[in-house]
Amino acid sequence: MNDFFQVLIIALVLSLDAFSVSIALGLKSRTHSLKEASLISIFFGGFQAAMPLLGWFIGNLLKDSFQSVSSWIAFILLFATGAKMIYESIFGEEKVDKKLSISTLIVLSIATSIDALIVGTTLALVSLPIVLSIVLIGIITFIMCIVGYYAGNKLGTFFQDKIEIIGGVALILLGLKFLIF
Repeated sequence: MNDFFQVLIIALVLSLDAFSVSIALGLKSRTHSLKEASLISIFFGGFQAAMPLLGWFIGNLLKDSFQSVSSWIAFILLFATGAKMIYESIFGEEKVDKKLSISTLIVLSIATSIDALIVGTTLALVSLPIVLSIVLIGIITFIMCIVGYYAGNKLGTFFQDKIEIIGGVALILLGLKFLIF
């Protein structure tokens, strides 16, 4: 599997949490304005792009110390992140406050991008290109959030939890790929 395709899968999976929250925000919005959709998408896309970069720096600091077990570390991190996504989609609480403010957006952006920090560490351990990764993750998250926001009132909550389960399974499978190949 080439780097672009691997990063594309990672970007799509990482965007699912933000997509899910964007659906919920779209459901709760009274205005459904482009300004609100753009603000949500900029915050989520920005945080989703920044966190892997931070994780990548951490991973590079640790890379030499853990080179011989980097595939196992990547597997464990991706497996744990995927399992967490599945668990939260089944047993988690609602992630959205009723009032959409900048502070709420920051909290939601951090909450949905913690997984991206962990994946960023993995990117360094498996030597995937960081610039391509952060650009794709940011752009795809931005697009997914715009779509999610406007789809919120159309799709309802039916798909919200199922999307996170699919994302969790995809991360686990990607982790297995690093372990097997």
